[in-house]
Amino acid sequence: MTIPGPAESVEPVVRTSSGAVRGRTEDGLTVFRGIPFAQPPVGDARFAAPRRPRPWDGIRDAYAFGPPPPQDLGVAGTAGSSDAPGGDDWLTANVWTPAPDPAAHRPVMVWIHGGAYKMGHSGSPAYDARRIAADGDLVVVTLNYRLGMEGFAHIEGAPANRGLLDQIAALVWVQENIAAFGGDPDQVTIFGESAGAGSVAALLAMPRAAGLFRRAVAQSVPGTFFSTALAADIGTALAAELGLRPTVEDLADLTPDQLVKAGQALAPKMPGNVPRWGQAAPTVTPYAPVVDGEFLPVTPWQALASGAARDVELIAGHNRDENRLFTAMAGKLGEIGEDRASAALRLYAPGGEAAYRAAFPDASANDLYERVQTDWLFAMPSLHLAEAHLAGGGRSHVYELTWPAPAFDGALGACHALDIPLLFGTFQADLGLLQFGGTEPSPEALALSSGFRAAWTAFARTGDPGWPAYDTRQRLVRVFDAESAVAPYPEEISRRLWEGYEFAPLPLVDPKA
Repeated sequence: MTIPGPAESVEPVVRTSSGAVRGRTEDGLTVFRGIPFAQPPVGDARFAAPRRPRPWDGIRDAYAFGPPPPQDLGVAGTAGSSDAPGGDDWLTANVWTPAPDPAAHRPVMVWIHGGAYKMGHSGSPAYDARRIAADGDLVVVTLNYRLGMEGFAHIEGAPANRGLLDQIAALVWVQENIAAFGGDPDQVTIFGESAGAGSVAALLAMPRAAGLFRRAVAQSVPGTFFSTALAADIGTALAAELGLRPTVEDLADLTPDQLVKAGQALAPKMPGNVPRWGQAAPTVTPYAPVVDGEFLPVTPWQALASGAARDVELIAGHNRDENRLFTAMAGKLGEIGEDRASAALRLYAPGGEAAYRAAFPDASANDLYERVQTDWLFAMPSLHLAEAHLAGGGRSHVYELTWPAPAFDGALGACHALDIPLLFGTFQADLGLLQFGGTEPSPEALALSSGFRAAWTAFARTGDPGWPAYDTRQRLVRVFDAESAVAPYPEEISRRLWEGYEFAPLPLVDPKA
């Protein structure tokens, strides 16, 4: 957090629907942190849909980020942070604004962080939104939502998709309050990466979210949406780690930390459950949005193809080498052999192993493994989301990031999450430390970073990011690289392999396995 100096001592006050908050002026912006948009989901509110925040008297200092929701801290260098503030006021939002002037009517961007639906928080240094707000002269909101078992596990007696319902509550708060911070509630763009992009895709399909935003940016959309049968079975396995049933009655008295530990215990066992859980098993992520038929009636691809969000303008895209981040974190970068490649191709390739090998005849086992994992989990879900939106009468813009991360002599390639430090300009935070090696960004990186922000903020302002809308004739996309360009979609071979593939809810393959 920037400490205001003598010239930055003004502390503006804004009145929200729940009470007044006092922010700080920092680097020419006014910043408000840790504003509740819902009640703490504890006590009788635990595992329930979010409830409106309790009003407060006087002026609440909005100087510090709210505490992160209970979560798996993951690995070093990710957005889960052990030194974050404590407490149970997990559902808070933060606002960066050029000026809290109700007459300003600036466009608003609402960031939804990723983290496999089990980690991350808006107070991460990686999501410092000052550069986006300043460069785009707009208002940026970041938010927390429930994660892991608290937010996404199937629990009998609790609504599904509680983490998504938290996001909707935050968007309702934005609609009611953002004008007082200088924003325009009719010009809201939601944007997110990885699980945040999966959340964006889900919100496009959720009736309760209709009308809460005008535009959406989905960066690396994961194709993992669970069927109710799969979610219930994984929920049973999670509760079994605690010796309990997956019910509100059994779980309500446990500490949040106990639920986190259940997820941590189950995750490494998941790869052995491929016969039962299919493609979900190797992800080692027991959480995802659930196509429950109520809050999320169908998958985002099916919803968009039917025109559910045709009035929402969309950017969807991905990075060329998404999966390399995960093989690098596993210490296997460049070391995948034939056995693992064949297993991945059999599990994920829509035309089977032979189709991928024929399409990429010169690829090594390692490269085939990286390609099919990237295609299945992020690249093709992102492209198909744009194509579904187009089929439903909407407008989509597509991009691919092909610029390689500079660390490890470029071995990471354009890996997963590289777009975060580029977009936010936070090269020395979280995964940016891994991807940029802790060194100062080059002029090339800074120029690319500026280009990302310019495109996203232009889109939030006008609906035009600076390149043509996608169509199925030319398939023009923005390729972000050292020399960015507009070109036909670069992954045409993969696109053809996945043409006609339906990203259906992941099933419970064999409950007897």
